[in-house]
This record gives sequence, C-alpha cells and structure tokens, in this order.
Amino acid sequence: MSKLIPVTILTGFLGSGKTTLLKRILNEQHGMKIAVIENEFGEENIDNEILVQDGREQIVQMSNGCICCTIRGDLVQALSDLIGRRDAGEIDFDRVVIETTGVANPGPVAQTFFMDDEIASRYLLDAVVTLVDAKHGNQQLDKQEEAQRQVGFADAIFITKADLVSEEELADLRHRVLQMNPRAPIGSAHFGEAPIDSIFDLRGFNLNAKLEIDPDFLRAEEHDHDHDHDHEHGEHCGADCGHDHDHGHEDRHGHGHNHHHHHHHTDRIGSFVFRSDKPFHYGKLEEFLSGILTVYGEKLLRYKGVLYMEGVDRKVVFQGVHQLMGSDIGGKWEDETPSTKMVFIGVDLPKDAILKGLANCLA
Repeated sequence: MSKLIPVTILTGFLGSGKTTLLKRILNEQHGMKIAVIENEFGEENIDNEILVQDGREQIVQMSNGCICCTIRGDLVQALSDLIGRRDAGEIDFDRVVIETTGVANPGPVAQTFFMDDEIASRYLLDAVVTLVDAKHGNQQLDKQEEAQRQVGFADAIFITKADLVSEEELADLRHRVLQMNPRAPIGSAHFGEAPIDSIFDLRGFNLNAKLEIDPDFLRAEEHDHDHDHDHEHGEHCGADCGHDHDHGHEDRHGHGHNHHHHHHHTDRIGSFVFRSDKPFHYGKLEEFLSGILTVYGEKLLRYKGVLYMEGVDRKVVFQGVHQLMGSDIGGKWEDETPSTKMVFIGVDLPKDAILKGLANCLA
C-alpha cells in the first residue's frame, strides 16, 4: 500500500496573502514536489502571473518540480485526476496544497477527506492553515462569518502584513484570534515568508495525545479562578467569563508589555476549555458527547481532548470536525497526574450547558 499523500488546506480572506505565500512555495528550492490545486475563483490566479498555459491543459509543471492545477469543478474529481496521473507516471508529487477561495468555509473541504472513501484511501488531511491580514483582519472578522470559520478551523494561523499596523492593533487582533482558536499556533508571514516546517507536516488531524492550547489562553482562564469561586474545584471556566484578561505578553522581540486595550468583539465563533482531575464515567460521557454532536454537530468546528477515563490506565484521545469524531487509546500517564483537558471551538455554542454537562459525566 503506497504511503498516504499529505494535504494542506490553505485558507484566508481576500487579500490575506495566500497567493504570495503560494508563489513562494511554487518557486522556492525546497526539494519537495508539491501539487497545488487552486480554486479558480480566487482574487488573483497564480497562473496569470507566473504561468503561461494554454487553456486546454490544466496542469503545469514548475521549474522546481512543483505542479499547479487550476480547477473549476469538483474537488473530489480533481484529487482523483491527480492521483490517476501520478499512478500512470505522467506527473509526480508527494504532497498537495489546496488553496480555497477567499470567501470559502474550509469545513466542507476538510470533511471530504473523511467522507469520501476513495480520497481517504490515498490522501491524508494534514492541516488547515489560515492567513489573517493584520490591516483588514478585524473588519473582515466583524463582517464575515466565513472569516471567523477560517480562524476556528485552523491548525496554524499566520498574521500577514503586520508591518502595516501598530503593535497595539496587532496585539488586539492576536488576542481576538486566540479567543476563537486557542489550539492553533499564531505566527507571522511577511511577504509570504513563513518557515516551510510551520506549514507542512503539522498533523493537525492526527489522534495524538498532545493537546496544545495557547498558554496565554489558559492563563486567562486561571486568572478567572482567582476571582471566581463559584466553579467546582475551579475545574471549568471559559476565557469569556466576564473577567478582564489583561496579561503582560512578550512581543516577538522579548519585550514584555501590558495590553489593557483589548476591544470587546462579540464573535459568533469562540472557544472554551474543560479541565478536570477527576475521571470520566465512560457510559455517561459517551451518551453526553453523542447528544452534543447530534444537536450541535454543524456548529462545532473543531474539538479535541485528552481524557482521563475511569478504569483505563492510558490516555484516551478524541477529536473531531462537525459530527465526525474519532477516538483512540493513547500512551500511559507516565510522569503526569491523570487529568482531562478538552477544547471546543464552534459557532454560538452554549458553553455553560456543555461545561455543566461534562462535569455531570465525571465518575
């Protein structure tokens, strides 16, 4: 069985710099053979600038071995065609980047890799990478729910055009993005300059026992508990409990500075974390989660957890996209005290009800 081909979904709102980043990937000498599927309705087609192609031929080979393919039709068809040509020895590639149009919701694109058996047997969805334009990002997030979804779905986020805004505006945007998605690292891409290893092989959809949640987000939650003793053992409290979350952040030059100016944005997409050092009762949790997925599946963008289950001496890992959930037994609790940590990212989720429901599933 041949190795699965990793796929990266590159998304971001109009003007966020996707084309600039892709041009760099398509021209740089990185030794990778990358096939780019470019959804033609983008704001600027790559091939207008760097490719001269005849209208009938949809696939063009680049000088560094990458190939570019513009599609007008169905994604599944495009992926099948590419693999067919590869199997026939006509073209060669070892990974795929799909550039979505600026207004696209990456959810359905991501689901393709789990729902279509033929695609799932040949391709592995590696990660959703989202670019956010520092200058227009706040405005786009205000007006377009798709822009919020692109952030909520991401496994990695890059803020572009950071040189066009003040440090304070940048900190405000970063804070806002963090409230929507505390599990995606936030980097910056200057004129398409982002390290290749921060874009590829992120394994965002792998069921691994690591759950990275931005420490600033967790600190904001812990900061809430200092002021708030209504929560049982301080086990669960989201980052939007109504307290002030001003922390000294270090900027990338290591200068600490406090930002007391986070504007309050009422975004429909938000996130929260559930934590507990008590084990879950398996039956209760299974029933509760299946109920949540049935009712809120469409509103749940991404969720992941490393769970402490009663009677199980290993970590239980689960994660999902909308209603598609997978779970697996992870490694042993080596030197760490068993505990549960779960993060949910979604649209208008009833946070308090979900946190309370999860607390009721504890053994």
